[in-house]
Amino acid sequence: MAANRKNILTRYFFILVMMATIGVAVVVKAGIIMFLERDYWRQVDQRRVKNNIVKPAARGNILSTDGKLMSSSIPEYKVYLDYITGETREKKRQRAQFVRDSILEANLDSICRGMHRIFPEYSVATLKAHIKKGRNSAWKHHYNLLPNKSRRVSYIQYKELKKLPLFNLSQNRGGFHREVFNQRKRPFGSLAKQTIGSLYSDTAKGAYSGIELAFDSLLKGRPGIVHKQKVKNRQLQIVDRAPVDGCDIVTTIDVSMQDICETALVEKLHEINAHYGVAVLMEVETGEVKALVNMDKGKDGNYYEMENHAISDMLEPGSTFKTASIMVALEDGFIDPHTQVDTGNGQMMMHGSRMKDHNWSHGGYGVIDVTRILEVSSNIGVSYLIDKYYRDNPQRFVDGLKRMSLDQPLHLQIRGEGKPYIRGPKERPFYGTTLPWMSIGYETQVPPINILTFYNAIANNGKMVRPKLVKAAVKDGHVIEEYPTEVINPKICSDRTLEQIREILRKVVSQGLAKPAGSKQFSVSGKTGTAQVSQGASGYTNGRREYLVSFCGYFPSEAPKYSLIVSIRKPGLPASGGLMAGSVFGKIAERVYAHNLRLRLEAAIDSTSVVIPDVKAGLVDQTREVLSALNISTRQEGGIEGAWSTAQVGNDAVLLSAASQPEGDQVPKVIGMGARDALYLLESAGMKVQLSGVGRVKRQSLPPGTNHARGRTIQLTLGN
Repeated sequence: MAANRKNILTRYFFILVMMATIGVAVVVKAGIIMFLERDYWRQVDQRRVKNNIVKPAARGNILSTDGKLMSSSIPEYKVYLDYITGETREKKRQRAQFVRDSILEANLDSICRGMHRIFPEYSVATLKAHIKKGRNSAWKHHYNLLPNKSRRVSYIQYKELKKLPLFNLSQNRGGFHREVFNQRKRPFGSLAKQTIGSLYSDTAKGAYSGIELAFDSLLKGRPGIVHKQKVKNRQLQIVDRAPVDGCDIVTTIDVSMQDICETALVEKLHEINAHYGVAVLMEVETGEVKALVNMDKGKDGNYYEMENHAISDMLEPGSTFKTASIMVALEDGFIDPHTQVDTGNGQMMMHGSRMKDHNWSHGGYGVIDVTRILEVSSNIGVSYLIDKYYRDNPQRFVDGLKRMSLDQPLHLQIRGEGKPYIRGPKERPFYGTTLPWMSIGYETQVPPINILTFYNAIANNGKMVRPKLVKAAVKDGHVIEEYPTEVINPKICSDRTLEQIREILRKVVSQGLAKPAGSKQFSVSGKTGTAQVSQGASGYTNGRREYLVSFCGYFPSEAPKYSLIVSIRKPGLPASGGLMAGSVFGKIAERVYAHNLRLRLEAAIDSTSVVIPDVKAGLVDQTREVLSALNISTRQEGGIEGAWSTAQVGNDAVLLSAASQPEGDQVPKVIGMGARDALYLLESAGMKVQLSGVGRVKRQSLPPGTNHARGRTIQLTLGN
């Protein structure tokens, strides 16, 4: 019995050791699969037959009002090589090893040299070693062609790769294949960035701001559904439901006007060292926003689009609000433009607090009428009148403001707008000083775009329209949805009040403090604003003082076409709405007026004239096609089919001739070209391009004809 017991224990021991060994092996193998072979098995999983695979749709473009691309999806690629595809039929069956006399082996040197020209950051030796390594890789069906696995290549780089030996064959023969990614790009850089909006870096998550977010459902389209099916040892992708590409969104933004507003605003922000500034340009009749600029000061001292202050800022507007206060009193019949007020020496006690005019240290304005009160932006004049006639019934004054829809949110087409804070005694405590200070733009909070909407209504014969940023959604050339002009308030006041206030606002610019906003070419109407910014619980008296300077108005005064607000937040004194914001307004108004005048002159050319446009250098086939569509005759010198051509404009035709291109690694001349043509030439030459500005190329950082190393960066400055 003892012998049998010992034998049994020995057997149990061996069984225990075997099971423990198997357990350890399972754990080790699981660890290897989880960590060392994780990427491989993920790829294997992706190669398996799958049902209901989502195939994303192409995201629609965002266009300016004249059809220029403001946001678009640009393809980028990851490139791979399938080594098994390159084998002979016999080796395909055996799956043993890479056939050394294959196409890749025979062309490896030329392939690596070609790749080095396209990607100069990788040496020929590095590329050759990396490609050879792929023969023994577990990923030989789907091996990254570049050493950096996360590296993506541009469309131009991909097309250059396709010209190399082996890669120029079909995928089944050569094994060269790609993975496509759509990256969202803004061709005009940061121009109108906060309005256009942004997508997450993982575009599958969608948009998070601006028009990209507000119209995401139209832009993203509808994804398709596919499944993979194995047919004769090949995986085929069967489409169950085709993806429907997204619509294009046509905005109201005019690229030229946006650039005009941004340039003029940034110049002033640098000059006065401001924290930030906004400028919003709107078409009076339609409410279409032609430019919406928000520029914040960065850590490097330059200005960038960071936040949408124009629609979200909840600050006291200051003196631009005085126009509304005077209009309420005019409408109620308490005053007229000739009603006089004794403003004294520029200081007046109101309910125990001292009210001051800006010139109090110079003795004040004395006795002045309502027109002059707004011309010089007298705090005492406005607050005295409002306090006198509404002291016993402040709710009537607030109701008058609400009659003009100043308290109404605009329900803009993008998110993030602030709701005006204009409340009467029924909604919050009212003290003796509340009404006088409220009448001059304190005790209220109104976003800049709401102030602009109010002044736009004055220019639009009393009709208040909702600001519009998007006017249509288009698909395949057809309008899917149109967004008409919406009326918020058909009449904010009587015609009598409207006539009176428009005459006063015209004199504010021609005779008052807002002269810097005016122009010698046309008349401008509007109102300045200067307000100290409250520091919260610290109020207005602490040492760190900030000011909001602004000007809001419209032009030309007699037949208003555009309304515009410029608002700047700056530290400390001096602070002047007329000199600072008003001067920006004047520059923008004149440049926009000149821009429109140029367009009208071009449209006024005699219909019997044969107009020959300027023709830039480009591919001759495309140049001839465009000119033919315009019914413009062309002549050519020599055989230039498919070549890059230059053009000379004659009286009745365009002469095309072959352009001499730099040889080897010489820098091409791109001055005078559009951004698209310049990008094509320079990237084809293996250079990296950085763009700034809008229009044609005015300057290039590397002189034409000089030698360059592939991958070198060249900076192009664009301008009109």
